[in-house]
Amino acid sequence: MRILITGATGYIGRALLPSLSRSGHVLRCVVRDPSQTLAGADEHVVLPDLFTASDGELRAALNGIDLVIHLAWYVDARDYLHALDNLVCVSGTLRLAHEALELGVSRFVGVGTCLEYDANYGYLTPQTPLAPVSVYACAKAGVYQTLLAAYERADSDFAWARLFHIYGGQEDPRRLTPYLRARLAAGQVAELTSGRQIRDYMHVDAVGEQLSRFALSETSGAANICSGDPVTVANFALGIAAEYGREDLLRFGARPDRPGDPACLVGEPWSAAPAIGESRS
Repeated sequence: MRILITGATGYIGRALLPSLSRSGHVLRCVVRDPSQTLAGADEHVVLPDLFTASDGELRAALNGIDLVIHLAWYVDARDYLHALDNLVCVSGTLRLAHEALELGVSRFVGVGTCLEYDANYGYLTPQTPLAPVSVYACAKAGVYQTLLAAYERADSDFAWARLFHIYGGQEDPRRLTPYLRARLAAGQVAELTSGRQIRDYMHVDAVGEQLSRFALSETSGAANICSGDPVTVANFALGIAAEYGREDLLRFGARPDRPGDPACLVGEPWSAAPAIGESRS
């Protein structure tokens, strides 16, 4: 197959590429400028802004493609939850999917978030009702529902991968794990919330591997890309601190818990099935 990957230079994209490249398919990656080249990519398409690209540019990027894996989105850690940039991502994503449908691309895989779900359920399956709160989560859920309806009348497949809590690799330094490692390595106190929140953590490399298999499978509709293992934020932080032998530097309760922060977000993981073209025996 020929696979188009958007957001390939991002945090998840760089973890996804190694697994996809081992699959033997032809990978075409969207990049912002010609100087960006990715190991494992067979082709590069330069689009300075995917979400405002012309219909003609999108069609050219999709020409000859069998599968789209759409990772690109606005994810600046400072404000992505409520940024109006999410609205631009919605319109650009829908135009990309429209062109893919018009060209007869066989499969479109979008990437969503566990924040689309009604967090009151705690343990989240693809059948859990949606109740997004932030602009980001509402935008993702809206794209999912729109494309789900659009693809019901199409000959092409649509799948949606909801990601949970990811750590490791080249994380934004403002995220929890880099913050902890920086403080502990310097022998400085790390100020945290109560740590009672229960989360579903998964290393970015494992996310890339599971997402690759999901994208290459014949699964339609929504699925969770996650570990399925519940752990409190406190125990997660203690595990990192133990690597430095500095559990004493963790100050739980030094920061207030965020208002409305869900008590529990744990997913039912997608169970791997044979990839497209693999034997089912």
